[in-house]
Order: sequence, then structure tokens, then C-alpha cells
Amino acid sequence: MVLGLSKVQQGLKAVYSTGFWLFVLTNSACMFPVALGIWAVTAPFDRKKVVLHKFTCLWASVYTWINPFWPVTVRGLENIKPGVAYIMVANHLSTLDILVMYRIFKHFKWVSKMENFRVPFIGWNMTLNKYIPVRRGDKDSVAEMMKACGVALGEGSSVMIFPEGTRSKTGRLRQFKLGAFELAAQTKRPILPIVIRGTSEALPADGFLINGNNIELEVLPPLPAESYEGLEPVAIMDSTRAIFTKALGQDESASL
Repeated sequence: MVLGLSKVQQGLKAVYSTGFWLFVLTNSACMFPVALGIWAVTAPFDRKKVVLHKFTCLWASVYTWINPFWPVTVRGLENIKPGVAYIMVANHLSTLDILVMYRIFKHFKWVSKMENFRVPFIGWNMTLNKYIPVRRGDKDSVAEMMKACGVALGEGSSVMIFPEGTRSKTGRLRQFKLGAFELAAQTKRPILPIVIRGTSEALPADGFLINGNNIELEVLPPLPAESYEGLEPVAIMDSTRAIFTKALGQDESASL
């Protein structure tokens, strides 16, 4: 009887998940023309794409707002000061992290792998927003990404980077890559740590089935440039990672 109930529950979960992702697909097809219209109307006066990004925040947030299994709590928004361009760094547990990040409704440019820009509707909108692509393992692409991040920061846009480089499949923090911290050393911009909790249970890495789980996004106090002045990028990276391990309650020595 218990086994039969479990199969029914799994079947219902599969049906719900299929319906939800079909809604995401059809809704994205409807939202992209709106995004294209906003891009066209605001292009002459909105170089940073602030208005389009705000719309994108709304678009992405719809999917967590309507899903009763993904309640999201956002804390620490007072740590984001208006008019300050940050190097935002967040831990990466799930594809769902991307939707959750938009719930801060603050202006930033994603740094994302090149493949994401080819996704119909969503990837096309990323291009309209002037988000920053990078091809993994390609030194020339990484150099272009770093240059584009510097330009975005100089224009007053924050940049958003997952310093682990890819999703953690265990829920534990992976080792960080240097890029974000080399950028901090070069540009002398404040680093803004953002901690995400609960998304790996709500939508496991590479998963399809939706699980019910509470999700938290916490914006921690920024690290001003003065706090890491004179430090090498590796030292900046290690001190930032220690902030995450403490906030997540994980052993700092663990690297997965």
C-alpha cells in the first residue's frame, strides 16, 4: 500500500513538473516579444538596459511566485546601496538559483556560459540585456569576459558571477575560481556575497522533478575595496569563500 502510494505521489509530481515546465516554455514565448518591444523603445536612452532588466526580474520571478512549492524568502537587501556597482558572487546549487537571484530586483549583468545565450526566448533576452557570455576553458573568451565586466562596472552596472563555476551536486560549497577576484583586484569594486539556501532540494542539479522546499536568499554585507587592498586575488578568493562557508555552516576545509 505504501509502495503504491509512493508511485502515485511520484506520478503526480511528474505530471505537475511537466505542466510547470510547459508553462515556463509557453510563457517565455509570450514574454520575449514584450522584452523585445521594451528593448526597442528604451534603446535610445537606456544604455545600461535598466528598464529591460527590471522587466526580466519580473518575468523570472513569476515562476517562483506562482509555484506554491517554492516559497522564497529574501533577506539583506539593505546591504545593496543605490548607485553602487558591485561584483556580486553567489553559491550555485541548482538551475533554480538563476530565477531566485532575480527576486532581489536590483540591476546587474549576468556572467553566463555561452550555451545559455542560445536557449530560445530566455537566451535571446539575455543578449538583449547585454549580459556577459563566456566560453569555459577558452582563454580568449575569458579575457573578453573580464574586459566586458570591467566596462559594465565602469558604466555603473553590477556584475553577477557564480564563483564555483558550476552547480554543486552535493549541496556543499565547491572550490572557487579566480575570475571574480581577479576582477575585484583590477577594478577595486566592492564584493557582494549572496548566499542561496534550499534550491538543491527544490530542484536538484540537472533535475526535472519539482520538490517542495523553503528557499532563502541572503545578501550579506559587502566587502569594500579597502578591505582587500594590496591582497592577491587568491587571498581575496579565500577570504570570500570563508564568508560563505561560515554563512552556510560548512567546514571551510571541505572542497568538493
